[in-house]
Amino acid sequence: MPKSRKRVKAVTTSSDTLPAVSRRVLLSGGAVASAVVLGGGFWGVSSFRTYAAEHDLTRVGQGDPAIVQIHDPQCPTCTALQKQTRRALRDFDDCGMAYLVADINTPEGAAFARRFNAPNVTLLLFDGQGELQRRVQGVQQAAQLAEVFSAHKAAV
Repeated sequence: MPKSRKRVKAVTTSSDTLPAVSRRVLLSGGAVASAVVLGGGFWGVSSFRTYAAEHDLTRVGQGDPAIVQIHDPQCPTCTALQKQTRRALRDFDDCGMAYLVADINTPEGAAFARRFNAPNVTLLLFDGQGELQRRVQGVQQAAQLAEVFSAHKAAV
């Protein structure tokens, strides 16, 4: 015969209750949470602005030399080229050379690629007046790209 099991009722003592939380602690926790949310929002806005600026192909020919990558976001080779290009451009911050992306999945990017007869995994280097100076096709290492960008900047 099975033994009957007695249910034991939990007894709460004063030592089991949570300590009282002051308003100061609650407000400081809210301030930290607000800072985290605002920081995330700022990062999101900043990322969107960077994305929008990189995809603004009207910047070609506006006075600054430009490097335009013909890009398909679903293409692993394109993504590898973009990674190497960004790495190579780290040494060119604030040098007056724009890095732009022509996403072939957008009407503007596809039209740009057709206009210059450029397949994806291609970099197009323009002077400040928007004249195509050079093409780089295929994935290159960052060091090689840095040399190409340096020569391009010196030539224009």
